[in-house]
Amino acid sequence: MKRYFSKITFAVLACLVFQACDKGFVQMNTNPNASTTPNPSYIFTKAELDGAGNHLILLQGTMQYTTSFNDVAGFGAKYILSQNSQSWGAFTNGYPDEINEISTVVRAVTGDATNINLLAEARIWRAYCFSRLTDLYGDIPYSEAGKGYTEAVYKPVYDTQQSIYLDILKELTESAASLDPAKPTFAAADLIYSGNTTQWKKFAYSLMLRMAMRMTKVDPTLAQTWAQKAIAGGVITADADIVRVGGYVPAGQDINKNPLALNMINSDYAVLDGVTNPEGGKFQDVFINYLKANTDPRLGVLSVVYVNGTADTTAAVQKGMSATLGAKPADFVTYSQPNPLTLLQLNSPLLLLTNAETNFLLAEAVLRGWYSGGSASSFYESGIRASMNQWALFGAAGTITANQTDSYIRNHPLNTGGSLDAQMAQIYTQFWVGVYPDFQEVFASYRRTGYPALVPNNYVGNATGGQIFRRMEYPVSEQNLNGTNYAAAVARQGADDFMTRMWWDKQ
Repeated sequence: MKRYFSKITFAVLACLVFQACDKGFVQMNTNPNASTTPNPSYIFTKAELDGAGNHLILLQGTMQYTTSFNDVAGFGAKYILSQNSQSWGAFTNGYPDEINEISTVVRAVTGDATNINLLAEARIWRAYCFSRLTDLYGDIPYSEAGKGYTEAVYKPVYDTQQSIYLDILKELTESAASLDPAKPTFAAADLIYSGNTTQWKKFAYSLMLRMAMRMTKVDPTLAQTWAQKAIAGGVITADADIVRVGGYVPAGQDINKNPLALNMINSDYAVLDGVTNPEGGKFQDVFINYLKANTDPRLGVLSVVYVNGTADTTAAVQKGMSATLGAKPADFVTYSQPNPLTLLQLNSPLLLLTNAETNFLLAEAVLRGWYSGGSASSFYESGIRASMNQWALFGAAGTITANQTDSYIRNHPLNTGGSLDAQMAQIYTQFWVGVYPDFQEVFASYRRTGYPALVPNNYVGNATGGQIFRRMEYPVSEQNLNGTNYAAAVARQGADDFMTRMWWDKQ
């Protein structure tokens, strides 16, 4: 990663040196930081970094993993009306960064048969980025997005979420089919798979499965069709194929550090003493209580309490903080917070779509009668096992032994004699624990399934009527800069507020 950004820096400096020789009109009217021939590999690397890092940290509180006694920092867990602008971030950052960047890559590599893998991988990554945005906001600019630079489209229309989903599924289908292991790839410029076409194909079909299952309530027939197509294409079923951005480093420029770890450190955990937390963040009692009650071996991997200034992973001392607090409690130091040896490692990978997730989705597909390639219980158990295994990627402190995993699975079997709803409750409660820290994906899964059965926080002054968000609000700048298209989207989708349900989020 550092090698690519060093090359970019050198190129920019070289341009500045040569341009310094020309004191005339051309120099005055030329952007020294722009290139007339963009290098797709460099831009693809940047698009991966920006797309992976564009997450709403507030949803970690919404899904009741963390909280804060501070009303501002605790917005995600408290839904404070005055802090609604925090929901704008993914939209505001996504379009000028990841969407513009990956669209530039797609344009640059289109039309050259030797670049077929570069185009396929760029389209898959663009599909991933757009899927995350639409799952937060619903209707969004899609078909005209990123065309301001090329076609002077400065006020893009908002496409319906339904049409966005259908086009993304088409993009994934075509991209997966076109991947050719005999052709060039992005190689080291690809921070996810280093250009491995077999793994990119699994990424495409796994994302397809994720999106197919998202449609189970709004269009179960369509959901089944796409789920079966994804499974037949080949989804992730091995830990080695996890979609993850790697290569982060613990020092140097922030762009080269794990963005989730960096965010948490900068917000609360730069000083590791359990007291000096500027934004008052701790793990929430809902999450810690669940882990403790189920003797979950992930508890010590994820959580520490500072006892006499020393991080303690012992289960007995772990304690989550209530989201109802509005002031710093006297026993603040006694509450659990992220383990600095796992969650706060700046050089740890960022997991985007995991083996655990796909196995849980396959378990649901079996329950629905859409797949006969295994039992629901076997996929459920594989999901748990994969979720335990993935923490070893964060270092030695994340290692969970096979005996610990086996014991947990024995004590938490899927109740195959229960109703569909009862088994869904088990699968997606395990999903809640097993997919962490991808809290944005858990947020989407929760809205679709209703699990885990979280109790909303009816905090004073909240913006949701004491309910958990259904979507994020559009940035207010859209009303000013793209008012006509914004108004059309709101008229079609419903009020631009936190409780409006988007297309796939049906009762």
